[in-house]
Amino acid sequence: MKIVSLVPSITEALFDLGLTEHEVVGRTKFCIHPAEKVKHVAVVGGTKNIHPEKIRSLQPDLILANKEENVKEQVEALMDDFKVIVTNVETVEDNYYLLKNLGKLFNREDLAQAFNLKIYEVLNRSKIDSKLNAAYLIWNNPYMTIGSDTFIHKILTEIGFENLFKDQKRYPEITTEDLTGADVIMLSSEPFPFKEKHVEQLKAFYPEKKIMIVDGEAFSWYGTHIAKCGDYFKELIHEVNSEVIK
Repeated sequence: MKIVSLVPSITEALFDLGLTEHEVVGRTKFCIHPAEKVKHVAVVGGTKNIHPEKIRSLQPDLILANKEENVKEQVEALMDDFKVIVTNVETVEDNYYLLKNLGKLFNREDLAQAFNLKIYEVLNRSKIDSKLNAAYLIWNNPYMTIGSDTFIHKILTEIGFENLFKDQKRYPEITTEDLTGADVIMLSSEPFPFKEKHVEQLKAFYPEKKIMIVDGEAFSWYGTHIAKCGDYFKELIHEVNSEVIK
């Protein structure tokens, strides 16, 4: 079976489930894991601007897309010529069924279940000592954060944080003043690549708050990725526990 994946985290999951570059024949430019394998896979554009002619030249048996990450009209156009599965992952339970279904589809049920069990283990072992209000920023100029109907929100709450913007939906724009109630301000490494200079900019407004760069992949990449984030979450939580919780 020849597969084109239009979703970075699903591309990673396919290789983690044992598929090879002979099966995964197409990917987006943002599909960067695992680096040693995806470098052999043809690039078919970005997640939001795929190149249909390139996909057609690969003649895939299956295209894997995602409701949020890909453009509806572009995906629907591919459905005229190819089998397309559109995924939608907003919760940890959704992710469980994503891996379960991928395992069944590619005859990798045991490996998929092993990853699911590891993900639950990672999340169950990663808890802050006391509930803290966290603001998780994904974009700069304007600042954008995450509402309660996002996968990032679910991971944030799974490890014990209270999303300051839980009463909002999707990815609302906010101002610096809206961050007043946050105990911790997290600046994600993606999709906007926040750097230390952005930490310093916010420190000018909130010198007493904990403001930190966080690994965006650890919070937003569903599929198998969270199974590999145990050490990262452990270090993040240790830093927050030691510097914020008195």
